[in-house]
Amino acid sequence: MPRPRPPNLNPGRTAEPSRNAPETPVSETKDSELESGKMPLLDHLIELRKRLMWSVLSFLILFIPSWYFSKTIYSFLAAPLAQILSTHSNGHFIYTDLTEAFFTDLRVAFWTSICLSFPVIASQLWMFVAPGLYKKERMAFLPYLLATPVLFILGGSLAYFVIFPVAFRFFASFQDPGSAGSLAVTLEPKVSEYLTLVMRLIFAFGFAFQMPVALTLMARVGLLTSAMLKKNRRYAIVGIFIASAILTPPDIFSQCSLAVPLLVLYEISIISCRLVEKRRAERETEAEAELNGED
Repeated sequence: MPRPRPPNLNPGRTAEPSRNAPETPVSETKDSELESGKMPLLDHLIELRKRLMWSVLSFLILFIPSWYFSKTIYSFLAAPLAQILSTHSNGHFIYTDLTEAFFTDLRVAFWTSICLSFPVIASQLWMFVAPGLYKKERMAFLPYLLATPVLFILGGSLAYFVIFPVAFRFFASFQDPGSAGSLAVTLEPKVSEYLTLVMRLIFAFGFAFQMPVALTLMARVGLLTSAMLKKNRRYAIVGIFIASAILTPPDIFSQCSLAVPLLVLYEISIISCRLVEKRRAERETEAEAELNGED
């Protein structure tokens, strides 16, 4: 025989849920942000293949117009030296190998396509990595992703518009029209060697300008501090001049042209790291105040 249900002492009142129900912890909230990005290893490989296919496809599509305009692009890269040669002598570019001009145009088209497709490649990389990050991490990393191409363009522009005219004018001054008893010395640059020099300097300056981004990211994750950068400044100066000697042609002007901006960027990095540390301290103070307020 079933037991009778106990009478309801307050018939006009319905049962209420417990007000002391535990709230969702912050750690569980953060973990839930990653649930949408979780997938098996095979799905990760499929996603990676998809992103690589889009990147390669964008490169191949942009390679066609890059090849078509390769001579125009090369003329733009050669303009700083061509203007100097036109004033000093009736200079011109040469190629001594039968296939040299063809492969030079091919290299111009390749690097142009890489630069033009970089936004697509970077976006595909971001779409692959972003699901595995917390929301705050995505918001923190996005400014660095946007600053990277901007700083690279600034570095390349410094090399093209400032360094090239001064350096090429200096090197072209060694031409000698010759006289009685002496041979004439004329500058006739090869197309492939000139492209190698120009691309080397542009990439050296472009990557060198990434120093604030790299050091600030390392400070953000706690690998270094502004005090460490200030303490090791003397070693950084020596390392910067060594790197400049490796990345630039073997002359003092080119080395100093890269070393001086790097020293300035190093000081900017110290300021940027100090700002990151200040914001981190403010967040920790606010978090501690919230905990004390709850207690």
